[in-house]
Amino acid sequence: MTGVGMTMERRTLPVAELRVAEADEGRMITGYAAVFDQLSEDLGGFRELIRPGAFRKVIKDDVRALVNHDANFVLGRNVAGTLRLAEDDHGLQVEIDAPDTAWARDLMVTIDRGDVDQMSFAFSVREQAWKRDEDDGAVTREIIEFKRLYDVSVVTFPAYPQTEAQAREIYQVYEQQRTASQEDADPADGATMTQERIAVARARLRLMDVEI
Repeated sequence: MTGVGMTMERRTLPVAELRVAEADEGRMITGYAAVFDQLSEDLGGFRELIRPGAFRKVIKDDVRALVNHDANFVLGRNVAGTLRLAEDDHGLQVEIDAPDTAWARDLMVTIDRGDVDQMSFAFSVREQAWKRDEDDGAVTREIIEFKRLYDVSVVTFPAYPQTEAQAREIYQVYEQQRTASQEDADPADGATMTQERIAVARARLRLMDVEI
């Protein structure tokens, strides 16, 4: 198992529960920003899943609900009581008391129509585990515990190319460090530059706030 530091990442998962509900004080946006034990798409050499309990320590962080991760469009905030976060057996459940603004009303119309039906979240990881399938070599990153939850967002598009590029870099550094460590453990295969490769990989991991 390895942990990571404060590197912020974003993920969008195919969650179909996003909807607008009637509440006593107006309309409320509800849904799941993340679900447990569901494999992501290929993020550049690996897939990812979130283990139950991963959000337990971060749902009381100062978290905003945004539109497309844009801080100019704040739907709610948990410390203000306008955003409620809960971890259940399915995932990270979200309830937002949307503001009575033109743009928020327009957003709820698009949710009602089904034009917008997904949520995303921004995070950093405290504890993770990398697993490689012995049969097909597929690599899975299991997120065991989050270190920080920055925001949950209603999103128009599920894909974030910059996120995938960051994920590929995280995996490439992990793979370099793993390969170098294996060579160091096996003198028959070890190259003369093994120790230097380990040092370089560890330095890159530190620069990315990845703990080894």
